[in-house]
Amino acid sequence: MKNKLNILAELTKIRITFFVTVTTALGYIAAIGKINIGLLPVSIGILLLACGSAVINHIQEKDSDALMDRTKNRPIPSGRVTVMQALTLAVTLVVIGSVILFTYSGELALGLALLNLIWYNGIYTELKKKTPLAIIPGSLVGAIPPAVGWVAAGGNIFDPQIIVISFFFFIWQIPHFWLLLLVLDKDYKQAGFPTLTDVFDREQLARITMVWMVATVVTGLLIPLFGIIKIPVINILLFAAGIWLTYNALKLIKKSENRISFRFAFRDINVFALLVVLLVSIDKLII
Repeated sequence: MKNKLNILAELTKIRITFFVTVTTALGYIAAIGKINIGLLPVSIGILLLACGSAVINHIQEKDSDALMDRTKNRPIPSGRVTVMQALTLAVTLVVIGSVILFTYSGELALGLALLNLIWYNGIYTELKKKTPLAIIPGSLVGAIPPAVGWVAAGGNIFDPQIIVISFFFFIWQIPHFWLLLLVLDKDYKQAGFPTLTDVFDREQLARITMVWMVATVVTGLLIPLFGIIKIPVINILLFAAGIWLTYNALKLIKKSENRISFRFAFRDINVFALLVVLLVSIDKLII
């Protein structure tokens, strides 16, 4: 049983899909300012759909996964799971998740969630085989989940508040994906994927990455301007988090640095996103 659960966790990329669920919950809480029973079905529905999308991605990339040291022991290339078994699981997850979202959250929430699945599996996954810049259009997958939560709570999809929240996660996704690809550069080259180091040298990459990280900070600091945050101390904490990330981003271009650590930058950008989620949620739940 433990082995089966481990395989399931790998196939569904549970750490990633859980964060998708968290940002969906953020959109829901931001819309109504409280946690109620309606949060449960939209969270479960989006989690199941995200897990189904992750399993589909495993099927799509089974051949390239077999070529990379980091991924060659994944369930499909290692032979622990067949493609048909994975496909059955993916369809089951997507169907159940879709039914839950349609029944309890409405057709717009379902439509946005399915758009995210199509964008990730049908567009981004294919684009990244052709260009290392696929991460830019691919970042839409980070912007949609909060909007799913927002409309599930009865919010208007064109409300400026959800637009700025979704825009933050869109901008954040770019350095998030970018840094991940940089950390795993050798693996991606080994599998034949085009990589950023084919286009830019390390110094250029450091500068570009720094700009995207600062852009993430600026976008995060736009959130209070749209009336989303009401508690002054939350604004101060958000500003402090932005200063912290900006300081760490600037380290990437310091001449004194002996080694540019994209791995630490990847950690920092994700910590900042989590802080934004936490601070906005706290503000909404207290007021």
